[in-house]
Amino acid sequence: MLVDNAIVVLENIYRFQESGEKPIKAAINGTGEVTSAIIASTLTTPVFLPLIFLRGMSGIMFKQLSYVIAFALLCSLIVALTLVPMLSSKVLRVTKLANSTKQSLGLKLFTISGKFFIDLENKYKKLLHYSLNHRLLVLGTVFLLFIGSISLVRLVGNEFMPAADEGEVRVSGEMEIGTRLGVMEEKFETIAVIVKKEVPEIKSMVESLGGSSFRGSGSHVGEMRISLVPQSKRSRSSEDISADLRQKLTGIPGIITRVRAGQGFFLLRMGTSGGDQVQIEVRGYDLETSDALAKQVASITERVDGVTDARISREIGTPEEVIVIDRLKAADMKLTVSQIANTLQTFLTGTRASNYREAGDEFWIRVKVKDAEKMTLGDILDLTLTNTDGQPVMLRNVVSVQPRRGPVMIQRKDQERIVTVSANISGRDMGSIISDIREGLRTLPVPRGFIILFGGDYEEQQKAFRELSLGLILALMLVYMVMASLYESLLDPFVVMFSIPLAAIGVILILFLTNTTFNVQSYIGCIMLGGIVVNNAILLVDYTNLLRRRDKMPLREAIEEAGRRRLRPILMTATTTIIALLPLALGLSEGGEAQAPMARAVVGGLFSSTLITLVIVPVMYSVFEGMRIKKRAQA
Repeated sequence: MLVDNAIVVLENIYRFQESGEKPIKAAINGTGEVTSAIIASTLTTPVFLPLIFLRGMSGIMFKQLSYVIAFALLCSLIVALTLVPMLSSKVLRVTKLANSTKQSLGLKLFTISGKFFIDLENKYKKLLHYSLNHRLLVLGTVFLLFIGSISLVRLVGNEFMPAADEGEVRVSGEMEIGTRLGVMEEKFETIAVIVKKEVPEIKSMVESLGGSSFRGSGSHVGEMRISLVPQSKRSRSSEDISADLRQKLTGIPGIITRVRAGQGFFLLRMGTSGGDQVQIEVRGYDLETSDALAKQVASITERVDGVTDARISREIGTPEEVIVIDRLKAADMKLTVSQIANTLQTFLTGTRASNYREAGDEFWIRVKVKDAEKMTLGDILDLTLTNTDGQPVMLRNVVSVQPRRGPVMIQRKDQERIVTVSANISGRDMGSIISDIREGLRTLPVPRGFIILFGGDYEEQQKAFRELSLGLILALMLVYMVMASLYESLLDPFVVMFSIPLAAIGVILILFLTNTTFNVQSYIGCIMLGGIVVNNAILLVDYTNLLRRRDKMPLREAIEEAGRRRLRPILMTATTTIIALLPLALGLSEGGEAQAPMARAVVGGLFSSTLITLVIVPVMYSVFEGMRIKKRAQA
């Protein structure tokens, strides 16, 4: 993009020198002729201004991109209008080569390429002549192409961010609640043996047993992080390795294993259920109802093709015994509730009885039964209390014991209790999986006071797409306003804007052919296209207006001649941009998958828009200008 303005200026100066003008005069006239066009095409960079106001992850990722591109394009405009004309007047010289018989290989190639472009321009002029004579056919064909590409949208998946090979595989294991850490360690030793055998690409391995206090987990969970060698030194991706390893680790008795490839955006997923890609939130107050509903949601999720490792965030607590005081019996035995509770506290955890002072230091005196934590529940119930009459009463006569399991941690979101059903995905895009899960949840009756929502990546994707949609609308409005102010016309910018929808044909087609999802990166590519694809149309419309105003050419002749003279710079600018983005679009290097969707969207959209714009913009210009001429004639 940065060389586009310089290419247009240099090509126009070359034409003036080719017509016989002196270098300095050719530089002045050639630059002046395209000044308004390249200013208009550069000022359409307001497509990047709305990116400055993006919020959330999209704003964090793309604000710097908008700053850099806007400033770089402004500098390229200044260079194209000052430095390029000056250097061309000193360096550029056009040599007549047609009659030369003795030429070097370079001059011969230059001559052949020049003849090729001349033939191409003449053929394009004939194509324009045919298109202007069959405008309905041209418009109908383009409309069918557009509708056909739109029909492919449902075949292009969508997700929040493109999956990238981060060279890491994570294995998590979960056993029965209350399992001792030693048993968990033995199971992970078995897992480590399988991992070392099945993953020859392993670089290092780190185990973490016992969970974390942040998660509220216990000794029954563990995690293993497997670092892989660089991508260039292995034939399998991290996703392929995790899929193969998942099959090998399934069926180990006594432990549930989950395997997934390492994923980025740690801060985004921090506090969520393990950083899984699919997260379904069950919101409601009652714990038992929410647990039952979460199990039903998890069952529906597991049946969806492409879903792996479904789990529920709320864990059932460790077994515990609750001592409940029978108030009626306690009253009959002349005991108070506080007396029973204080006695139990003294027996189990101790009670502060007094202070001990020695040499200016003071120490607490805590009264407690020795080794009370090692005593059985029966020994505790045999404890004797003294009532108000001084008579001994056994504790078991005034209390009852109720076994239960309580939740380890109660999670809340937006001041509501929440249970998260989370899962990983494999082999399918997130949008298709979410659609299938939503279809399955329609048959699930939701109790009153409960609601089921999608969170995680899907929630962030919806937020980002809303922000980017607003940015795209604002960008197109700014492009139209800039062109309307420069052209002092409301009609010419409207003709130029017809080139933007045509970019959708190439975007959808290239995403479909390369099996690329529609995500935040490809959305940014579409916003960039809004400011890039109009440049070609600006060159055509601006030069057509110039020929009609300066040379008094008729409408049809001006359109065909403008197309012929502007074909070369249009093809050169589009080709340089596409070639520059090809390495990024291929995504061959490590981490290239993250930026490849944006480059592919720009390449596909620019390719289709350039080819179709060369025909559709002149046709639309002739339609609107013909209507304007008729109105003037009638007036």
